[in-house]
Amino acid sequence: MSEYDDVQLLAIFREGREEYAFTLIVKKYQQKLYYHIRRMVKNHDDADDVLQNTLVKVWAGLKNFREEANLYTWLYRIATNETLTFLGKNKNIQLVPVDKNPSARATHHEGDASVVGTEDIYKKLERAIESLPEKQRIVFNMKYFDEMPYEDMSQVLDTSVGALKASFHHAVKKIENFLTGH
Repeated sequence: MSEYDDVQLLAIFREGREEYAFTLIVKKYQQKLYYHIRRMVKNHDDADDVLQNTLVKVWAGLKNFREEANLYTWLYRIATNETLTFLGKNKNIQLVPVDKNPSARATHHEGDASVVGTEDIYKKLERAIESLPEKQRIVFNMKYFDEMPYEDMSQVLDTSVGALKASFHHAVKKIENFLTGH
C-alpha cells in the first residue's frame, strides 16, 4: 500500500469509503499523535487513553470536517485539546518522566560510558521540559520534536505565529538556563 496524502485520504472518505479512509488516517497518524500526547502526559496508559479519545472524536467529526485547515493540523488540534482536557481533569496526577527508572535503561548499555553520559543529558532535558509552563512545553514539543511549522501550530493552538515564536524562544531560554544551572 502506498501512502496517501491527506487530500487523497479525504477524497476516499468522501467517496463513501469512510471506514477504509479512517483506517488509513489512523495508520498514517496514530504513532505521531501518540508521541505528541505522550510528551505531555508522560504515562503510556494515559497517552493510550487520550489517543483513543482523540480517534473517537476524529471519527465523529470527520464527516463535518470542512477542510479549512490541513487534516494533520486538525488531528493535532483534537489531540492537543483532548490532552489538555485530560490534564485539567487529572491535575493531581504527578507527571513522571518516561524513564523514571534509571536501571531499566542502564541495563541495556551497562558499561558504555558514552551512553551513560547521553542518558544523563536526556534525563536533564526531560526535567527541563517538564519545568516549563504548560503552553511553552506544548509549543516546544511541537516545534522541537514534531518539527511543526509555526503556521501549522498557529492553526492547532489558535494562537498567532508571533506569540508562538515568543513562547518557543522563552522555552528554549528556560531550558538552557535549567541545563546550565543543574
